[in-house]
Amino acid sequence: MEFLRTTLKELRDLFIDDGNLVFLLLSLIAIISIAVKWLGLQPILGGILLLIGYLTLLTESVMRYRRKNR
Repeated sequence: MEFLRTTLKELRDLFIDDGNLVFLLLSLIAIISIAVKWLGLQPILGGILLLIGYLTLLTESVMRYRRKNR
């Protein structure tokens, strides 16, 4: 049970502690949405860009968290 509690705390700290991650993800969604709706970007390409953006931002956030907690 302690393992589960520790794991959940670490996950919470990873996402809630990083306000930049939330801001950047919301910005990414807004930019891609505008590109699809108003600039005529194909939705499948928008989805691919969202996936790449999410993975990039998440990787950067994890790396920053690791550097901070060394």
